[in-house]
Amino acid sequence: MTRPSPLDALRFAFGTLTVLPVRVTRWDRAAARGGMLAAPLAGLVVGVASAAAGGVLVALGAAPLLAAVGAVAVPAALTRGLHLDGLADTADGLGSGKPAEEALRIMKQSDVGPFGVVVLVLVLLGQAAALAGAYGHGWVYGGTAAVLAAVAGRTAMTVACRPGVPAARPGGLGAAVAGAVPLAGALAVAGVVVVLACAAGVPFGGFTALRTAVAVLLGLLVAEAGVRRCVRRFGGVTGDVFGAACEVAAASALLPLALR
Repeated sequence: MTRPSPLDALRFAFGTLTVLPVRVTRWDRAAARGGMLAAPLAGLVVGVASAAAGGVLVALGAAPLLAAVGAVAVPAALTRGLHLDGLADTADGLGSGKPAEEALRIMKQSDVGPFGVVVLVLVLLGQAAALAGAYGHGWVYGGTAAVLAAVAGRTAMTVACRPGVPAARPGGLGAAVAGAVPLAGALAVAGVVVVLACAAGVPFGGFTALRTAVAVLLGLLVAEAGVRRCVRRFGGVTGDVFGAACEVAAASALLPLALR
């Protein structure tokens, strides 16, 4: 089997993590490894689109809250709500109190239970409120926060694909990418993202560079705690768990940025 090209990796990343018209040409472990290493790049594109939506609304005279709502809506649209659905399903599975096999069955059902609804609403409200706080410091800072949140969310997915995090069940995206990314690669990607986040905060002066780096680190740590909880609870991860990690990391990263 030939090694996947960088283009194969990008196709896998954008074809599985966004609704952009990208055709996945390879669906194997090697392509999955490259694709999940490139996941932050998909987050960068989603984040820039989110920031653009917020910036346009601010230019049209919108208040920070409305700009934040627009910025939160774009990532949901660019993923068809897939990650949000994963968050709700994971919350239902964790909150069910059922054995792992039955909890996984609950997560596969198409409906969303009350626990999933509550968590979904709270996370979305938290993201919108935090972004509103960021936009209150100017549209450039708000846009930067939107980009960092989107990148942090996809970086959390890269880290969750490291060895030692098994798939909870065969089949699906979770099984395709679980354990596909070498630990060194996952840590390198996370380190690069944190350094770039720090650089993104430098133009704002003061301790903002430290704040932006801490924001991404916080997002990754909270997502990691959630992934570990799911591994203990379900015996591994699923596509839903990856989606939940993305949304939780994004929301957590926004909190320090909103408290500037």
